[in-house]
Formats: sequence, C-alpha cells, structure tokens
Amino acid sequence: MWRDHLTEIIVFSLLFLLVSAMGFVAARWRAPKDMAHLDEWGLGGRSFGGWITWFLVGGDLYTAYTFVAVPALMFGAGAAGFFAVPYTIVIYPLVFLVLIRLWSVSHRHGFVTPADFVRRRFDSPVLALLIAITGIVATMPYIALQLVGIEAVLKTMGVTGDSTLARHLPIIIAFAILAAYTYQSGLRAPALIAFVKDSLIYIVILVAVIYLPYKLGGWGDIFDAADAKFQASPNPNDGILLNSNNQLQYVTLAFGSALALFLYPHSITGVLASRNRDVIKRNMSALPAYSLLLGLIALLGYMAIAAGVKPLPGASAGSVDNNTIVPLLFDQQFPDWFAGVAYAAIGIGALVPAAIMSIAAANLFTRNIYKEYLKKDASPAQEANVSKITSLVVKVGAVACIVFLDPQFSIDLQLIGGVIILQTLPAVALGLYTRWFHRTALIAGWVAGMGLGMWMLYQVASPTRKHFGGSAFPLSEFGFDTTKTIYVGIVAVAVNLAVAALVTLALRALKTPEGVDGTEPNDYFADEGDPRVTPGAERDADSAREPVA
Repeated sequence: MWRDHLTEIIVFSLLFLLVSAMGFVAARWRAPKDMAHLDEWGLGGRSFGGWITWFLVGGDLYTAYTFVAVPALMFGAGAAGFFAVPYTIVIYPLVFLVLIRLWSVSHRHGFVTPADFVRRRFDSPVLALLIAITGIVATMPYIALQLVGIEAVLKTMGVTGDSTLARHLPIIIAFAILAAYTYQSGLRAPALIAFVKDSLIYIVILVAVIYLPYKLGGWGDIFDAADAKFQASPNPNDGILLNSNNQLQYVTLAFGSALALFLYPHSITGVLASRNRDVIKRNMSALPAYSLLLGLIALLGYMAIAAGVKPLPGASAGSVDNNTIVPLLFDQQFPDWFAGVAYAAIGIGALVPAAIMSIAAANLFTRNIYKEYLKKDASPAQEANVSKITSLVVKVGAVACIVFLDPQFSIDLQLIGGVIILQTLPAVALGLYTRWFHRTALIAGWVAGMGLGMWMLYQVASPTRKHFGGSAFPLSEFGFDTTKTIYVGIVAVAVNLAVAALVTLALRALKTPEGVDGTEPNDYFADEGDPRVTPGAERDADSAREPVA
C-alpha cells in the first residue's frame, strides 16, 4: 500500500517538483534574444562550457534505465552484466577521434544532426533520410525505457492501480510535465536539471557502497551470496565469472555497444551544444569518472542478492520484474527519507535523457524530413516550432510503448535499437575521416547490415518469446559446432562495411557519379570564433564545384 511509503512519496514528489520548476526556469537561464531557432532551442545556443557539458553528456548517457537495469542484469545473470563498465571506458578514446571533427564541421556549416552532415558530405538526400529514420527509430525505445525506471520506483512505492490507466497515470503526469518544460526551454532544461540529477546519484551511490557492505557483512559475504545463487542456477552461463561460452558475447557486446553509444542522436546533440573543441577534449578525458560510478551501481545487484531482495511480480503471469530490485534494496535497507532521495535520483535520472532524446529525434525529423521533403524554404522560426511539436509527439509515442507493450518487450527493443544505430557507423563516423565510400554503396551497406541484423534478431529466442528475445546470436545458426553466442550488432555492421566496400569498387569501376562533397578539409579543424558558412554560400560553393571523380 502507498500509505506505508508516505515519507518516500513526499520526498520523491518534492524533489521531482523542484527539478520541474528548474525546467521551466531554464528558459531564462543563459537566455538568448530569440529562442525561435534550432541552434538555441535544440542546441542551447552551442554555448555550453566544460562543467555544463560534463553534466549534460553524463546525464544523457547514464540514465534511469542504467540505474535499475545494470544491477538487475547483475542480479539475474552475474558477471555478464559488467559489460556496461568496459564499454563506457573503451568508448571515450574512440569518440575523442570522431566527435571533435563532427563538432568542427557542424560549427562551420551549422549542422544540427548527424544526417545534416551526411547530406552535405555525400550529396545524398536519400542516405541522409536513412540516417535520420534510423536515428529516430533507435531513439524511441530508449525514451520508453526511461519510463521503465520511473515505473520500477512507483511500483515499489505502491503508487499503482489495477486498471491500465491507474497503473500508468503517474508516468503520464510526469511526462506531461517533462513535455511542457522541454517545449518551453529546449535543451537548456535538461542541461540545468542534470546538475541536480547527477549530484543526487553520486550521493546515493557513494552512501550505498559504503553503508550496505558494512550492514551486509562485508564484500566477501556479498560475493559469496552471489556465487551461491549462481551455482544453483539452471543456466550454466550465470556466475560471478565469465566462462568459455559467454566470453565472446561479452567482448562483442561491450565493443559493439561502445561503437553505438555516440552514434545515438541524443549523444551527438549533447556534444554539438559544446562551446568549442577544448570543451569536448576535456569532457572525453573526465567522463570516465562516470564509469567508476557505473561499476559501483552494478554492484548493487550483488548487494540485493546478499540482502535477500525478492523482485516484485512482472506484467505477465508468473514473471518477476528484476528492475525493481534496486528500489526494493533501498526500501528495505535505508530510512524512508533516504529511500525517497534514491527514488528521486532514479526518477530525475529519467527526465534528463528523455528530454535530450526527444529533442534529438525532433531535430532529425525537422531538418532531414520536414525541411528536406515537405518545406524546403522553412524559416528558422518554423523549424524550431516544428521541432517543438515533434518532441511532444515523440514523448507521447514513448508513453504509448509503455502503456500498450509489455515493458520487457520495450527492453528488447532497446537492444534492437543498438543494432539499428550501428548501421550508421560507415556514413557518420567513417565519413568524418574519408569520403572513399560511394554514396550508393553506403546505402547498399545499410540495407545489407540492417537486413542481416533484423534476421539475426528474429532468430534469437528467450524464455518468454520465440523471436526478438535479445541480441546474443547463437553461432550454431551459422553452422559452427559451438554453443557460443555473438552480439548481433558486430556481425551486422561488419557485413555493412564489407558490402559498402565491394559496391564502392564496382561503382567506381563503372565510373558512376559520386556527387559533390560540400565540405572542405579545414572544416574538420574549425574552432570557436571561426567564421561559419551561410546556407546561401554553401549552395553557391556547391554549384561551383565539380563532381568528385
């Protein structure tokens, strides 16, 4: 009953209302003269410095879903859940090489989305459309998963009902508030709220990893309890150590997830809002601090085992909701007021990334679908207005995913989203360094990688579903005599690259036109203060250039 959690509900509600008020105030924070421009509404004026960007990008990548799902995976499967830690370490040196160049060329040409860059680089509206649609489709389930985190907290506090509407009404209200202040304040709202969100999470986790081991008998007892549970598990891959069957899956999932992370539109949006290249460099050096935090968050799963936490029932009959183990752990081991703070950290942790994701998806629709195909002469004010409205539609779609779909299915959709967004790697990440790939070949590679990826995901079964049951593909399906699995995304993007390379060679042999590269070499090194190319000047420059041989 919710009355048993009254203190927690009050603390949670007060902190939630505080950050909501900050979201509305953010419209006046570092306010420009005119918010009716995507640079201002969707990128915060491209003016964020080191601290703001650090909190914004960190708050964007380490979400409410991270807070509940990583410990839940550790609770259910053991060491396999640690894949999230190395991939967030591996990613920063990789993106250091890519995002600085993307920021520079975007600063020079006024690009708002990765599809803007692809359109200019490869002179292909079709390829840009595919990149935009891919980004939107991959982002939608990610937004929905933020609601899974909030729902786990509300379920623990007993704020649920029997009917569908009663069960989801608190989430609908929370996202209505989020939609309102995001519509008004744009990217400034999550940037300001990220300070509170990350501070709360750091406080909660540091207290938990000091207090809980003391209360539960020490780290030795915690790991012994986890080992005992997994020894009794019928799944031979569960355990506090990896084994020969799941090591390949672990490595490919970690590496594939690292490659995918900064291809997501919301990750790029946070980076493009930076003031200059130095801000990005400093952030790529400092963001691994969040990986330390993530490792501590993951260990909450083992602490829940040692504490004897039993997950609440799931949506389907006979199932359990492992996403509730962290809220239940705090509910059982801490005073009500501190549990309320922890719940607020999770709830607010959903708002920041959900706002950035909806803005990023809206920007993709506005710039690469609406402006490209529906209204080529759209003014900056019209673009901003369309993006605002689209961000509302995106949030409604995310809520619909939670209301009408099994939440577990939404989680699997997010795994599918990682495979999907990886197919933009050749055009976006490699495109920042080379234009060797033919634009048509990149489209062919995208089709091949996406097709193979969807087929592989369709073959993956789970205890509750015959198809689309995860992202671990059994190599036996390819004819190998082994029980090992591999991450679908790695195989799909490898095929994507191979097809793109082969088709490029074929088209080049046929002397097929490759379009006009609308960027210059020095665009990739531009910094704050370098003059921008106006849209008219870009078009004039393009018309003056000869097609690339």
